[in-house]
Parts: sequence; structure tokens; C-alpha cells
Amino acid sequence: MENAGGTALAIVLVVLIVFVIIVLVRSVRIIPQARAGVVERLGKYQRTLNPGLTILIPFVDRLLPLLDLREQVVSFPPQPVITEDNLVVSIDTVVYFQVTDPRAATYEIANYIQAVEQLTTTTLRNVVGGLNLEEALTSRDQINGQLRGVLDEATGRWGIRVSRVELKAIDPPHSIQDSMEKQMRAERDRRAAILTAEGTKQSAILTAEGQRQASILAAEGEAKAAILRADGESQAIQKVFDAIHKGNPDQKLLAYQYLQTLPKLAEGSANKLWIIPSEVGEALKGIGNALGGTNGEAGTLFQDASTERTQP
Repeated sequence: MENAGGTALAIVLVVLIVFVIIVLVRSVRIIPQARAGVVERLGKYQRTLNPGLTILIPFVDRLLPLLDLREQVVSFPPQPVITEDNLVVSIDTVVYFQVTDPRAATYEIANYIQAVEQLTTTTLRNVVGGLNLEEALTSRDQINGQLRGVLDEATGRWGIRVSRVELKAIDPPHSIQDSMEKQMRAERDRRAAILTAEGTKQSAILTAEGQRQASILAAEGEAKAAILRADGESQAIQKVFDAIHKGNPDQKLLAYQYLQTLPKLAEGSANKLWIIPSEVGEALKGIGNALGGTNGEAGTLFQDASTERTQP
């Protein structure tokens, strides 16, 4: 009997220890950071648990599944939307939201993620339904702003704050895509043709301008060169003239230099006719006077002959 009593006592102690452990486990809860817990006491909302250690009353308090307080990103599948010009486009949306009131998110809505999805779909159809295809494709910022305003206002009573709404893609029908691609290709070809024509025109203008400037510069260069040559010849003649007058040459030297210059008049293969100047007689006359009277007379005769020959 004593052994049976000891065994029963041991069983009772074990059961009591297990019960105490269960009570402790159900009483002590640790809430992680960025999480929140809703506690119900006897089926009624009692309080919201913040991160840290908390004590619950076993079998009286019940902790509901923890809620994530971080900003969440939900991508919804493509939704068909009819535009104002009766075209069906497929739109993908991404919603960024955050739970701000755990109690409202638990009791005001059964499934807030599904509610956000359905509300996004209906709002998107209302917004895009008032736009044509071109406006829908080019007004993403406007659509995003309208969606965010409607969603944030509707989800505020659910304890949810919608921070951002983005349209991932707007896909028009394939036939419309082909038409848009052809239109864009034609537009690119037109722009390319315009740019080519503009480039050809600009090139011709620049070429003509360059040729004109080159002609002007060449003419200016030739004019300056002619001026420089004339100045050089003038200075050379002036120097020769000054040198001759400084040397005070006599008649014999001038006549001799004049005769030496005559052969240069006949230089060149194009000279078919050699006209003797009338001054040759004067030169010969001077040489004749220097050498004697006979030669002087010969010079006079040569001058007369030259004069007669040059007259028509």
C-alpha cells in the first residue's frame, strides 16, 4: 500500500510540474521588434502588446497572431482595364503599405491584403477608364498619385497607411503594339531623313562659306603679294637710281650699259620680232663720239635708219 501511495504521489507531482511549465509558457511571451500582438481576454479585446517581455493570464488571455509593422510590398497580378477609347490594357500594380494600428487591422477588416488588392483594382479601373490609351501610357505619375490618394483614404480606417503605388507595366493589345511600333518606326525614319537633309544643307553652306573665305583670302594674299613685289621693285629701282647718281657716270658708261641690256630684249622662245629702240642710235652716237668722229657719224646714220624702220 505504501508503494502504491508513493507512486500516486509521484504522478501527481509530475502532473503538477507539467502544469506549472505550461502555465509559465502561456503566461510569459516575448514580442520581437517591429511586431505587435493583440491580446483578447475572455474573447474581448484587452490590449496591444509592444516589443519586449510581457505576462499574460493563462487560460484567460489569448494572444492573436503577431502583426508585422514594417512597410510591406505586395505585387498584384495583371488586371484588364478598359480605357476611354474602348481598348483593353493589362496593368500590373505594386502597393507599398504599412500597418499603423494593429487593433484596427485585426478587427476592422478580415484580410487587409486582399482588401487592398480589390480596392486597387477597382480604383485603377475608375482612373484609367477616364483616359485614352496615349494618356494612360504617358500619365503614370498622375495615375499613381490618384491611386495612392484613394487607397490611403479608404485604408485609413483599417489601420493601414498606403505610402506608394506604382504601375509596373501597361500592356496594350498586340495589334495596338504593332501599330505603335510601325508609327514609331515611321517617326524615327522621318526624323532621320530630316536630320540627314539638315546635315547636307549645313555641309553645303559650310563648304560654300569655306570656299568664299578661301577665295577672299587668296585674293587678299595675291593683292598683298603684288603690293609687296611692287614695293620691292620700287625700292630696287630707287636704290639703282640712287647708286647711279651717286656714282656720277659719264656718257660712255651709260651707252655701254645700254648696249649690254639690248640682248635681254630678245631672250625667250616666243620672240619672233625684235624691234630696236630709237635710243640705240643715241647710244652708238655716244660711243662714236668717245672713240672718234667717224663712229659718231655711223651712230647718227644708224639712228636715222632705225627711225625710218619703226615708222609705219
